[in-house]
Amino acid sequence: MTKQFDLIVWDWDGTLADSTGMITDALLKAAEQVGLPALTPQTASNIIGLGLRESIQTLYGDIPAEQAQALATQYTTNYYAGESEIPLFIGAADTIKTLHKRGFKLAVATGKGRRGLNLALEHSGLGRYFHSTRTVDECFSKPHPQMLDELMEYLVVMPERTLMIGDTSYDLQMAQNAGVSSVGVTYGAQAAEQWQHLNPVQQFSDFAGLSSWLLEHA
Repeated sequence: MTKQFDLIVWDWDGTLADSTGMITDALLKAAEQVGLPALTPQTASNIIGLGLRESIQTLYGDIPAEQAQALATQYTTNYYAGESEIPLFIGAADTIKTLHKRGFKLAVATGKGRRGLNLALEHSGLGRYFHSTRTVDECFSKPHPQMLDELMEYLVVMPERTLMIGDTSYDLQMAQNAGVSSVGVTYGAQAAEQWQHLNPVQQFSDFAGLSSWLLEHA
């Protein structure tokens, strides 16, 4: 079978890992703990995919640096308290292993920091299947194309042979900014209407559908 793509780049949270609820809860709780105005779950989940600094800026604007730092610290504490329990979506591990076996180059581009991604890769056992990864403390936050640009350069793959898979407008906008095809999923942080205008080649409401399409058409 002829491959459409050589490199498949995955977002982590909400795309491979079922972590949206936990990220949202950690943020809601942190805002309350440091005395900032309460957030709705919808508002909190909408910033998933951004770096933490960019998330705080989006949610609260130019609050004093001490307040922003207190929120970041508290959120991180809350998140890491349960990070090791976060499951992958059903079928995710098998799909990654199969794609790897079929010779695809696989990568991760995430709004997580390096420490968080390394822990997630270790807990999930998937670290060995990814040829390269980029995190928000090494690159500009999504939707800037730096993560994808660096992955394509490092893995020597052209934009037209690269596919980005994500659950937010930040993922799909990054793909567009890098000249790369994208697939959107609605089982993570954002509904399709938030990113449909970015013209993903496909969209899926569950991991099983995404997996079937990748194994048949990627």
